[in-house]
Amino acid sequence: MILIIGLLGHAGAYAEQPLKLEAREGYYQFPFFDTRTPVWSYNDQIPGPLIRGRVGTTMVVDFANRLKEPSSIHWHGLRIENAMDGVPGVTQDPVGPGENFRYRLKLEDAGTFWYHPHFNSSEQLERGLKGVFIVEEAEKQPWSQDWVWLMDDWLLQKDGTIYPQFNTGRDLMHDGRWGNAPTINGNFRPVFQAKPGERIRLRLINGANARIFSPHIEGLSANIIAVDGKPVTKFFALDRFVLSPGNRIDLDIRIPKQAGGKIFAVEDRFTRKAFELASIKVDQSDPVKSPKFSPPTEANFIPAQMFEKVKVEKTWDLNAIRGGKFGIGWTMNQKLWPDSDKVDYPLGLPRKIIFKNSSSRLHPMHIHGVFFRVLERNRIKAIEQFTRDTVLVGPRESVTIGFVPEHPGIWLTHCHIQEHAEAGMMTTIEIKN
Repeated sequence: MILIIGLLGHAGAYAEQPLKLEAREGYYQFPFFDTRTPVWSYNDQIPGPLIRGRVGTTMVVDFANRLKEPSSIHWHGLRIENAMDGVPGVTQDPVGPGENFRYRLKLEDAGTFWYHPHFNSSEQLERGLKGVFIVEEAEKQPWSQDWVWLMDDWLLQKDGTIYPQFNTGRDLMHDGRWGNAPTINGNFRPVFQAKPGERIRLRLINGANARIFSPHIEGLSANIIAVDGKPVTKFFALDRFVLSPGNRIDLDIRIPKQAGGKIFAVEDRFTRKAFELASIKVDQSDPVKSPKFSPPTEANFIPAQMFEKVKVEKTWDLNAIRGGKFGIGWTMNQKLWPDSDKVDYPLGLPRKIIFKNSSSRLHPMHIHGVFFRVLERNRIKAIEQFTRDTVLVGPRESVTIGFVPEHPGIWLTHCHIQEHAEAGMMTTIEIKN
């Protein structure tokens, strides 16, 4: 069965049939250049095909690597069998040029996820290899529309080509590679159509190498109903929520019945100067009937109380050193990947970890295979009413998280600024039965 997702412009396949993803070189026409830009993509699409599966099913994805270098696919946020996690050197061998690999994904959690390579990631993601993976709830929710926005930014030269130098000293010394062309679904400042009275689910995914987004929608009610794929315990206003690379949020947007003919700007306000990302244009028409329902919440998902008597067994100090393969290394406890400071945990027992940022740079820390709760910031109680798989640790900040290991295997833990991870800021958590 094929579901056409008109707003994203790609097809999405449900789990009843295998899906084929082929990574290869090609071209993409950015709207601000007359010439086409050489890119790497899945199935000749920027972003890659929108995949939709249903919770409780198993999806088969046949990956074909037609690049001139190895690659893989990591299914960011999906809690799946460890062997399917897509990390070369940890869960599988790299998929070489001309080779294939079959991924079998048992979809345990509904939510908004995405996929990307985990080999030479700082270059392969920047050249275009990424896409969105939606796992639908068992019962369909009556949204007027379901929008999927993959947020990205590209570092483009005047001739329209991607800047060819990767992992530069500037990128490594600072907060990774920030581009000069922010896009949504590969488009610059796209316009999305709505009708008065509609209730829209907006899924925002930060797929950039390093850029942080803080989206704002002036004049519209926009409540966060899910973070990193999982429902929140209580809905809350968008209000400058920070999406670091890897983060996702789902919004409940309500279009007023009196909004016919209006245009609402969607801005990024993380940097000093706000800039427009997209706009929502409301038709000049009679209002439609607004759907009335309540999205699900996760009232009992890893409650914070279970961590009250748990001691911190691991603190990872995040900092830079001179050395490593790029001349600058980003470390966890002064150790570089693959000789990193790893940790082993038994299955099913609550654990606490502290990410202590001793540097003056940003580090969005991502753990594969688990959801966790932020419990403290700078050793002060700061329990979030939702779970995550990626948390931004600011300069000189420490963040204490709690989680329950539920899936055995070796799970990568790393900074999701691709240049920092490539420079060594990675380790593993091994979960043992």
